[in-house]
Amino acid sequence: MQNAGGIDMAKHDLGIDLGTATFVVYKRGEGIIIQEPSMVAINKRKGQILAIGAAAKEMIGKTPEEISIVKPIQDGVISDPDVIEEVLRYFIKKAKETFALSKPNLVIGIPALTTDVERRAVVDAAERVGAARADLVIEPLAAAIGSGIDIVKPDGNMIIDMGGGTTDIVVISLGGIVVSDSIKLAGQAMDAEIIKYVKRVYRFLIGESTAEQIKIKIGKAYEKEETIELEIKGQDLKTGLPSSIKLNSEDVFKAIKEILDELISHIRMVLEKTPPELASDILKNGIILTGGTALTRGIDKFIEEKTCVKTRITDEPHLTVAKGTGILLDDIELLSRVSVDY
Repeated sequence: MQNAGGIDMAKHDLGIDLGTATFVVYKRGEGIIIQEPSMVAINKRKGQILAIGAAAKEMIGKTPEEISIVKPIQDGVISDPDVIEEVLRYFIKKAKETFALSKPNLVIGIPALTTDVERRAVVDAAERVGAARADLVIEPLAAAIGSGIDIVKPDGNMIIDMGGGTTDIVVISLGGIVVSDSIKLAGQAMDAEIIKYVKRVYRFLIGESTAEQIKIKIGKAYEKEETIELEIKGQDLKTGLPSSIKLNSEDVFKAIKEILDELISHIRMVLEKTPPELASDILKNGIILTGGTALTRGIDKFIEEKTCVKTRITDEPHLTVAKGTGILLDDIELLSRVSVDY
């Protein structure tokens, strides 16, 4: 791996969050320029990419047999490096508004569960699409930096990065991860449970996109939060015909309750493994929630009640990883400290 010192930053340098649910891109000097669903539409017969991001998501459930919608990052694992290459090419093309000879440097936030082989594949892909260099950062560290935490201090902080495919629970001190756990229970698992609940209780079939909207619009992770009602469309399994029903926040809470309880179990395990000095810091600093799933109503109150540790959601939690990679573009010393080998 190259030394992070002495990078000549180009104006098209990008910080990228390769999230399971959302791709977020930070352009140096401008801020967030791309927020797109982590989906790609591919013509299987021709091996051709037809759409990336929102355009691909709009095709879900509407494609002919030869077109498939793939998620390049699944459950925190890079499932298709070749597709990631096309995604990176797409980002660089969108970032270059005019023709430019300069090659961008990339800082890429990657899931904690990725292997050395997957990391190497991402770097190789970045180089093939025209990046001058690419540095990789584990997403929870990038999220901590994007939340404004000075991670190099001898001070313990607990970050819970709740993404689409995985939830990373980490204790950070002196620029590194001291204790961690990564579980495949996050936003997409909640969506799946909502689908199963609606099918079981109401004999009504809905798709992934509808489940996600239910979670976003009326979902709650804390029983005392206000109950909201929503009319949804889908298929009545009793008649087989398109229909609509009304759901409320209590339905969502019941659907995701087991996931929430499992999350608390893992948070407690990490706290139990944390050295006493750092545990004392966490009690003082509190738990910080990042990632898009942290936007689920009341999840901070639920965690605080169950752990007895004050818990807060960082500003724009769905953007914190990308913001962290953006900060690292301007802080070469910190980048050299937190970037991972491959």
